[in-house]
Amino acid sequence: MGAAGRDFHNFNMVYRDNTDYRVICFTATQIPDIAGRRYPPELAGHLYPQGIPIYPEEQLPTLIKDNDVDEVIFAYSDVPYPYVMQKSALVNAAGANFCLLGPGQTMLTSHKPVIAVCAIRTGCGKSQVSRKLFHLLTKTQKVVAIRHPMPYGDLSKQICQRFASLQDLNDQECTIEEREEYEPYIEMGGVVYAGVDYGVILKKAEQEADIIIWDGGNNDFSFIKPDILITLVDPHRVGHEISYYAGEVNLRMADIVIINKVGTAPPENIEKLQETIKQINPTARVLQAQSPLQMDDVPGKRVLVVEDGPTLTHGGMAYGAGALAAREQDLTVIDPRPYATGSIKEIYRKYPHLTTILPAMGYSKKQIQEMEKTINAVDCDVVISATPIDLRRLVQVNKPIVRVRYGMEDEAAQKLKKIIDQML
Repeated sequence: MGAAGRDFHNFNMVYRDNTDYRVICFTATQIPDIAGRRYPPELAGHLYPQGIPIYPEEQLPTLIKDNDVDEVIFAYSDVPYPYVMQKSALVNAAGANFCLLGPGQTMLTSHKPVIAVCAIRTGCGKSQVSRKLFHLLTKTQKVVAIRHPMPYGDLSKQICQRFASLQDLNDQECTIEEREEYEPYIEMGGVVYAGVDYGVILKKAEQEADIIIWDGGNNDFSFIKPDILITLVDPHRVGHEISYYAGEVNLRMADIVIINKVGTAPPENIEKLQETIKQINPTARVLQAQSPLQMDDVPGKRVLVVEDGPTLTHGGMAYGAGALAAREQDLTVIDPRPYATGSIKEIYRKYPHLTTILPAMGYSKKQIQEMEKTINAVDCDVVISATPIDLRRLVQVNKPIVRVRYGMEDEAAQKLKKIIDQML
């Protein structure tokens, strides 16, 4: 059971070429347009010359019964505990065992130092911490980032992907979600690896790196055994750090815990987080960090706010950096829902907590076009874009776009760098 990431990795690590098992299929959820395809033979191995089919998760009970399935492996993340156990009940009721694979079986080992940056939820700010670390470490060493997978295209062409230029993003037809993670590294002159087969990816990255940064995603734990694990927690979502899978795994394993966004969170929330960290991981080093916002002058008062998509959808946040920046400047935020079209309209039905903000959705060219059409239809003066990428490279809109940038503050970053130097 997966979402085009952890599921493929778990298969590669444990079940590919393993004659003790016969894998019937993958099931897909969360990510559109994954079901109905096949895990290709190039990745599936010699036991599966035709590849392996991928079905919608909704068919799971029937698949278990029709194929006399013994075990179902749950292999995606950023979900609350009741959700996980409801899936377990569904699987058990159909007659199969329900299984979660842990780090021991699924983590690769590198002969280069690995710093993993993970989180308890999507949208905690792990990417900005990863990029800050990259910036600081590259002053003295060759650093390569490996990103949690987002293989939403032709899997046989995405076995091992290397991104070092904006043209690489175009050549490999990256989605908006992929661009949000890769583009900032490229703008710093960096190299990012991603794809499907992380055994191949790790070997390639080791050839050009002194240090590897695992830039985690979807609050999953690292695919590579880290020498240092940094886990971010969010004072805007207190309680999530011990109620979501696999976020709590990251918190319990962490060497360093960063309480991020402290400048915009109530002090009592920060105190609660500190208490929780002390209870379940008393040996972790704890840092607090702000995520200062930077925004150019806004030529108008009525604005449409576009935020990082996964933070709002999988991450469950009702606002992001763009909304905070608009609030600071007392701007009038226009509700985009009446103007939504196609799959964007469906996003609002699926995630009813989203109201006055537009998630930057772009899993396909069609969806990017629907987002562009939605933006152009909104009756506003300016678009405030708080995604990590420059939207102007992907959409043609009829109003100015002002970018909001945010990152890890320098003081906290220097403290983190000092701790990492000592640990390494």
